[in-house]
Amino acid sequence: MSFLFTRILPVRHRLLHDNLKIAFPDLHAKERQRIIRAMWEHLLLMGVEVALARRKIRDFNWTDHIQLVNAEPLLHLLHQDRPVILVTGHFGNFEIGGFSLGVLTYPSYTVARPLDNPFLNQFIKDFRESTGQFLIPKKGGSTETARVIDEGGLLALLVDQWAAGKEGYMVDFFGKPTSAFKAIAILALKFNAPIVVCHALRTETESAQFKPLHFEMHICDILDPLQLPPNIQNAKEVTQWFTHVLEASIRQCPEQYWWLHRRWK
Repeated sequence: MSFLFTRILPVRHRLLHDNLKIAFPDLHAKERQRIIRAMWEHLLLMGVEVALARRKIRDFNWTDHIQLVNAEPLLHLLHQDRPVILVTGHFGNFEIGGFSLGVLTYPSYTVARPLDNPFLNQFIKDFRESTGQFLIPKKGGSTETARVIDEGGLLALLVDQWAAGKEGYMVDFFGKPTSAFKAIAILALKFNAPIVVCHALRTETESAQFKPLHFEMHICDILDPLQLPPNIQNAKEVTQWFTHVLEASIRQCPEQYWWLHRRWK
C-alpha cells in the first residue's frame, strides 16, 4: 500500500516533497521519495498496531514490546505531588505512547479533536480509554485542562500543529518560522509543571525494516519551571525549547514523522 500511495496514486505528493525540502534542503529527490514511501509504511503499520495492541500488549508482557529509554527522570516526577505535561508530535507511534502509560499504571489526560468519521473516532476513543487514558475535547476543553494541571494530573499533548492567529507563538522549526500553541508553556509556567518531551519510536530490524509492535519509549528532555536556565525565561522561549527538542528527534528518524501536515503556512 505504501508503494500505491507513493507511486501509483501519489497522495499529497507536492505537500510531502515541499515539507521535506524545507526540513532537509540538501536531500536529493530520490532520497525524499524514499522517506515518503517509508512514512506511508509507518502510518499504515501504525493503524495495524493500534488494532492489535490491546490484545498483544498487556501488563504482564509489556517488556517484550516496549523498552524504556532514559525514563528514570520521568518516573521520578510522576511520583511527586506535581502536575506533569508530556509533549510529543505526530512522530513514531504516539498512540502507543499514551496506551503504554496506562499499561504502566500512569493514566493520562489527552487533548484531542474528534475525528470526522464517527466509526473511526469511536474505535480510536475505545483504544485510548482502554488503559485509562482520559480524553479532553480540543474545542472547549480549556477549563478541564486547567483542572487536570491544578490537581497535579498527567497531561499529554501533541505540539506540532499550526496555531493560527493570537493562539500561537511564531517559533523556528527546521529553520523556518511556524506557529505553535501558547497554552502549553503558559500552563507549565503558571502551575510549575515540568514539561517532558518524549516519543515512542518503532524499532528496526538489522535490515532497516520496521519491527511491528516493538517500541522504544524515549524521554528526550525535561524542563522544570522551578529550575529554568538563563536562556529560557518566558512562555515563548519555553515553546521554542520543546519545538527544537522535537525537531532534533525527528532529524534522527524522519521516516516516522507525519510530513502530511501543513506545518508551515
